[in-house]
Amino acid sequence: MDDGALYTIGELARRTGLPVRTIRFYSDAGVLPPSGRTEAGYRLYDAAAAARLDLVRTLRDLGVDLGTIRRVLDREVGVPEVAAAHAEALDVQIRTLRLRRAVLRAVAKRGSSPEEVELMHKLARLSDEERRRIITDFVDEAFAGLDLNPDFAAKMRAALPELPDDPEPAQVDAWVELAELVGDPGFRTAVRRMAEFQAEDVANGAVPENPQRLAELTGEKANAAIADGIAPDSDAARPIVDELAGAFAAASGQEDGAEFRRGLLARLEAGNDRRTERYWQLLATINGWPVPPTLAPAFEWFTEALRPRSPHSPRG
Repeated sequence: MDDGALYTIGELARRTGLPVRTIRFYSDAGVLPPSGRTEAGYRLYDAAAAARLDLVRTLRDLGVDLGTIRRVLDREVGVPEVAAAHAEALDVQIRTLRLRRAVLRAVAKRGSSPEEVELMHKLARLSDEERRRIITDFVDEAFAGLDLNPDFAAKMRAALPELPDDPEPAQVDAWVELAELVGDPGFRTAVRRMAEFQAEDVANGAVPENPQRLAELTGEKANAAIADGIAPDSDAARPIVDELAGAFAAASGQEDGAEFRRGLLARLEAGNDRRTERYWQLLATINGWPVPPTLAPAFEWFTEALRPRSPHSPRG
């Protein structure tokens, strides 16, 4: 393009590939002022205007509004600042689109009703802080006024959902299910009851050492009994129950016996709620952690085996 030449809108359109109406719009908007006019009043543009038009087109392709483009061209704001601001805005848009994609994939997989779609979209759009608040409010209500094992309380408060920017449909599903779970009055009551038992143990100095090991031992022994076809109310279950009850008593500094087992049974009945296990599985799915294996069948077997039997109840 000849630096000294002047071009009409039509000529500039042919040289740049932009439609005449677009160049006229930019000119009318003040971002591409004409370099001169013909005797008949038609607008003319020089090489500098053509270069300006290239920059306008580039910034528009990047989503920059005309007002900001005008400020850039008038040197009121620099291109780097504009680029940084728009990159940040694009990050937000990309994250939103990824969430929408994940929700749509989850809907397609679940065959959701219109009401479920609305709920999934609403929950998925929550900010990280809003998601955390749903869980922290649930934990605060469950633990309010109770003196609990500090390690357990810290674990519950630290385990918060962190939905990734590009979640899988399973993670969206898990988050929706978790939000519904912690909003269930029955589940909240059950967790509160578990917390009250733990507070009682703290007050009595009977908090078991290494509860994770006790859970693993119960899973190991009870699952083996289940695999061997040993019924919890059978004579063959007695040695297993004695071993497990003894381990629980030793871990909490108590002596195994009828009174201890009554208390242990009450705690297991309150604590062996499959929804509690599901809570941790859902958190793991959302956060991309390894999903813990289920121990519910093992604890259900142990709970049933601990129940006192009448002398005449049949045993296998």
